[in-house]
Formats: sequence, structure tokens, C-alpha cells
Amino acid sequence: MGIKLDLYRIFCQVAESRSFSKAARDLYMTQPAVSQAISQLESELGLRLFARTPKGVVLTNDGQLLYEHISAAMNLIGIGEKKLLQARGLLVGELRLGVGDTISRYYLLPYLERYHAEHPDIKLRIYNRTTPELCDMLRSGEIDLGIVNLPINEPDFILRECMEVYDIFVCGEKYRRLLDKPLDAHEIAAYPLILLEKKSNSRQYVDGWFHSRGIALIPEIELGSHELLLEFAKINLGIACVIKEFSTDYLQSGILHEVPLKEPIPARSIGCCYLKSVPLSPASDAFVKILYPFKP
Repeated sequence: MGIKLDLYRIFCQVAESRSFSKAARDLYMTQPAVSQAISQLESELGLRLFARTPKGVVLTNDGQLLYEHISAAMNLIGIGEKKLLQARGLLVGELRLGVGDTISRYYLLPYLERYHAEHPDIKLRIYNRTTPELCDMLRSGEIDLGIVNLPINEPDFILRECMEVYDIFVCGEKYRRLLDKPLDAHEIAAYPLILLEKKSNSRQYVDGWFHSRGIALIPEIELGSHELLLEFAKINLGIACVIKEFSTDYLQSGILHEVPLKEPIPARSIGCCYLKSVPLSPASDAFVKILYPFKP
């Protein structure tokens, strides 16, 4: 039906006021404009909606039936508008955030703590997945923001770097001899390696760097979490490739040691990503501003 929403608003106001003149005052309209709107609505519906009486106007049977449904719809619209205003004021809402286990533990927790303190009424939904899985969820609309391991090739995403990280190799006491001199890529690949699973973006980045030097990494052990990499290296099951910035407790305490490389693996980044085609919700925008307080 091509009937405009404002005609229904006028109809409901007249029904509730039982007067064209009072409805006009409440709507800040002239009485002729209200009468014309009701006439247009009756014409388009092919129904008589009001009957005039000495005390004003009353709904006809058809008008009463229409009012019962339209008034409910108007109430829902009003609730929706109120919820929207509340969301913009961050009084209600939801933030659906996708992040890997390692990033959430070693990087994201302070930001989540601050966000919750500043916006306690926003519901947080956190999804722990690998970077490729998070990209799929972002494309499908299952999450609003993804905090991922870069680089990723996603032309439909807005990508913003959060922090720079370095991939290093670490060892326990059994392999302490490796600390005597820097190793080249071929030498490190010859040792029993403990790596993340191939589906992780971090593993793919390290594999790519070695592959560019003609080396295929064949790990002894593949694991699903950064924490396990550190623990397996700690008990001397091999040499683990880890993120340096997320391994400081183990390195500073001397539990693990960084294996020196002749050519260090280049730095990469952790970043925040979201769809270019979808405007950020107020809840998502507020979180991005916490991540990047001095950037537009």
C-alpha cells in the first residue's frame, strides 16, 4: 500500500483525541490539513473511518478495527525510536567482538575492562576464533568488529593497526646451546619445531617468510594456542615460534630464552577490522575510540 506513515499518525491522533481540532493542536497542524489527511486515508482505503457526533468524532466499526492494529504498530515504532536514541547514548546495545585467544589474553583485556567500566549497559559478546574464521564472521554479519593478526587481504574491510609484534623462536634449558651464536633460517628449520596450527594467520605468516627463502617448515608438534607453545617449549619438547610481546613473562623470568637469528622475521601487526559497507553501531564506534583515542 502506498499510504504514507504520517497519515496513520494523524489517524491515531484523531481517534485518541476524538476531535479534529484537538488533534490538529497536538500535531501542530491546521484543522483543514488534518481533515484532508483523514479524507485521503479514507479514499485510499475505500472505507469510512470516522462518524461525526455532536460531541466530536468517533470511530466506525472499520475505523475501530484499523485503529487496534495501527495503534499497536505506532507503539512499536515509538519503542524502536526510543531504543535507537538509547543506543546512540549507549544506554542499551550490544558489541559483538571477534578476537583470537592470544590477542584477547595478552592485548585486549585492558581495553575491554575500560569499555565495560564506561558503558556498563552494553552487552558484550566475545567470539574466540582464528583470523580467517573471524574474517568470515565479519563478512556474514555475525560480528561487528574483529581484532586479528595482520596482514590479511580483505578489500571490503577497513583495517586499522593496533600494535606491532615480532615472531621469534624460544627454547628451554635443553637447547640453551643455541644461544651461543645467531642461526640462519636453514639451521633453525632443522631443529624440532613447535608451531601453531596451519589455519592460524600467525603460522601462515611465518611459513610464508621461510618459504620465500626456499624452506618448508615441518614441525614436530602443532598446537592450537600460544600458551601451549610456551609450555611445550618450557618442558623441552622442541623450539617454539611465539610472539615476543606476548611471551615477556617467560623470557624475563628466564624460563625460556630467545634463539638469536641472523635475519630476524620482519615485524607484523595486530589490527582492528570492520566492513566498509556497514556503518559502525554506536557501541562499536565507542570501542574503536578506546582502541584509538588520538586517531579520527
